Amino acid sequence: MNIIETEFPGVAVIENFYQYDIRGSFIKLYNEALLDELGINIQLKEIYYSTSQKDVIRGMHFQLPPYEHAKIVHVIKGSVTDVLVDLRKESIHYGEVMEIHLTGNRPRSVFIPKGIAHGFKCLENNTIMLYQVTSGYSPAHDAGIAWDSIGYDWNIADPIISERDADFISLKEFDSPF
Repeated sequence: MNIIETEFPGVAVIENFYQYDIRGSFIKLYNEALLDELGINIQLKEIYYSTSQKDVIRGMHFQLPPYEHAKIVHVIKGSVTDVLVDLRKESIHYGEVMEIHLTGNRPRSVFIPKGIAHGFKCLENNTIMLYQVTSGYSPAHDAGIAWDSIGYDWNIADPIISERDADFISLKEFDSPF
């Protein structure tokens, strides 16, 4: 396991343990002791996954304090462009967007600290994204930013968007508590 720093402080790409032989592959997605050594000290509360079709955009999601969470995301099958927006008011990158390509063919995860909005565009049918989060889901604190308000070119002519995601406020309207 190896950590690669990104331009957003606290956001890191995790190169996971990967082994391949004639049977197939084995990937270790979480090792608390190694993450602690690398400075990522988290306690997971929920693990879930989503399945998406090509041209789906999910995002930009987060939970508000006091139920905000850090998360680790990983693509099990398929591929996505993972998109992050820094919502931390004190950050020099506040309001900026970063993208990271994730694929089931390469054992990488992304650690996303509290105060970062997360979303992705799905590049293949039947893509499976795994989420490991540090707080339980709280419907009253569930929030997001409109995917089309962050100044990012999603490069999809006719994206598939949920009603929930389509109704989020714009980044400009959002008063960040982070």
